[in-house]
Amino acid sequence: MQTTFTQKNENPLGTERVGKLILRFGVPAIVSMLVNAIYNMTDQVVIGNVIGLLGIAATNIAFPLMTISAAITYLFASGGASNYNLLLGEGNKEAANIAACNTLSLLAISGSVIGATVLIFVHPLVAAFGATEAVMPLAATYTTIIAIGIPFGIFSAGACYIIRADGSPRFAMVCTLSGAVFNIVADLVTAFVFKWGIVGVAWATTVGQIMTSGIAIYYLLRKAKTVIVKKEWLLPKMHIAKRIGALGIAPCINQLGTTVVQITMNNTLRYYGAMSVYGSDVPLGGVGAISKLNAVHMAITIGIAMGCQPINSFNFGAKQYDRVKKTLRFAVTSAGVVSVTVFLAYQLAPRALLAAFGEADPLYLEFAERYMRIFMFMTFVSGIQPVVATFFPSIGNAKRGTWISMSRQILFIVPLLLILPLFFGLEGALYAGPIADTCAACVSAIFVFSEMKKISALQSATTCKKTV
Repeated sequence: MQTTFTQKNENPLGTERVGKLILRFGVPAIVSMLVNAIYNMTDQVVIGNVIGLLGIAATNIAFPLMTISAAITYLFASGGASNYNLLLGEGNKEAANIAACNTLSLLAISGSVIGATVLIFVHPLVAAFGATEAVMPLAATYTTIIAIGIPFGIFSAGACYIIRADGSPRFAMVCTLSGAVFNIVADLVTAFVFKWGIVGVAWATTVGQIMTSGIAIYYLLRKAKTVIVKKEWLLPKMHIAKRIGALGIAPCINQLGTTVVQITMNNTLRYYGAMSVYGSDVPLGGVGAISKLNAVHMAITIGIAMGCQPINSFNFGAKQYDRVKKTLRFAVTSAGVVSVTVFLAYQLAPRALLAAFGEADPLYLEFAERYMRIFMFMTFVSGIQPVVATFFPSIGNAKRGTWISMSRQILFIVPLLLILPLFFGLEGALYAGPIADTCAACVSAIFVFSEMKKISALQSATTCKKTV
């Protein structure tokens, strides 16, 4: 039996001032994503200072697992949260809750499958991710422990999407913050007090994810506002999973594309680095450090997009198109400001940023500085793509979101990483980044301008109906 709202506009997503809503949902989402990025970077900083170049390279080898986990999280959590808010906007509360419960089950199942797979095939996986002979032992140890926490990491991150969609962005932030603070403190204690090295850092991450999952479950069972968890709704249903997957496929593909890029980049650096003055391990370490730095930039832009998602979904479902356009304009502008700021930092102070990782090898610093200035040159436009890719699924247009998500990683950067080094060696890999970022920004701009025209037409049609 369908449950509906008698007054759709009672939900603050449809009535509260857009700017106030964006601050309410956006700031906690940004903080959550930023804290996650910072504690991942803390792992790298601690390992760099305790173990050195090989330790940094080892965590870089394991990094594709993080992006695969994030991809699965986005597939079900972003799709589930968008579905939940669209259904709420339409007034169908029961269907929204069934979708939320199915989302939680899909997160738990997929996380368990990935974690078990990694534990079984850990050595072949780290070899495929680009580990050299020197890096392999550290990478295998780190990855094995991280794999234990993957089910908890996917579930907790995904549950926070549902918590935000339930109207509790601050609790979602506190949930993420609790695990992150634990992880940072545990990193320092295990590395510098107990001298456990990379093993201690990995366990700190895993235990932090378990803690965050417990806090998320407590909220869903005890503190939820509109989300209702029932046993009979937790059993995944194919038609609901398809709709959730359709709305979450765009950010999922974006992350899977990032994984493909990382694996391709690692193997390119290993192969062509061996032919250069740097060798294989120096480029792997340099890119690993910068990837963690850039994760802070991406965390902020993705946090902006995540904070705007429930606002866009609810108001599009409720046919309040002007509020959708205002929210998108804010998201694009904010991401642009952040990206320009990061670009200036990369270009003006690369050595200062790299100093935190504790590796003073001259070749390492030389390569990392060149990578930051060349590969990351178009950073000032790179924040647009994740915002636009998240926007389209939030209004139910998964197809366009998917194409935007595929553009940079799959359509542009992977082919460039394979082709350019054939002619220019290791140098060719550096120039793949700015070319891909430019092309992806152009695709995003074309798609979003086209969609704005459609939304304006829907807005005019809705206004005409109300005046008749």
